[in-house]
Amino acid sequence: MANTAELTGINGLRDIRRSPASHLAAALEAGSIQGKVVLAEGPFQTMAGVRVDLRSEGAARIAEVAGSLPARCGEVGGGEGTSVLWLGPAEFLVVAPEEAHDSLGGNLIGSLVEALGDAPGQVVDLSANRTTFELSGPRAQAVLEKGCALDLHPRSFAPGTALTTEVGNIPVVLWKTGNETFRLFPRASFADFLGRWLLDAMREYASPEVP
Repeated sequence: MANTAELTGINGLRDIRRSPASHLAAALEAGSIQGKVVLAEGPFQTMAGVRVDLRSEGAARIAEVAGSLPARCGEVGGGEGTSVLWLGPAEFLVVAPEEAHDSLGGNLIGSLVEALGDAPGQVVDLSANRTTFELSGPRAQAVLEKGCALDLHPRSFAPGTALTTEVGNIPVVLWKTGNETFRLFPRASFADFLGRWLLDAMREYASPEVP
């Protein structure tokens, strides 16, 4: 259990942290059209980049920590509170709530490093590397289709699918979390551009003449 000094440090860290798109918060709220499409920056996440051979003992140990590792493109593994997105045959993005980070009282990163041990591969803390945009609503798919080459029809991109792609020429991991909900994980340095691009793509739906 964290002591008083540790808790003070944790709360202080939370007070000074600023998300990559925090300056767009008012614009995201104003640009969202209730009942059609809503855009928001998601909460801080703990993220770890993992490289490991799925056939190795290291992968088996990491799977015990993370829940499970996806075996093919588009799959999402993980367990309770943790998701693992497939980025390549031996590359994964582990995503968990902010509280799972070692600096905030959790132990996810350390546990993954320990699980890998001396097996070939790597575990890298990427929590500050990306941010999360949440796009939802009946027109969310149509907005993404303006700048994404993937076939986003539900028959090809079903809920629970995550793929590496580009949206508005920005590299992202795109995760369909529900029938009308998507999470986009751009690198932090692209957050401003992608946020503004999405707002522009949503603008037509602000007109009452556009269903």
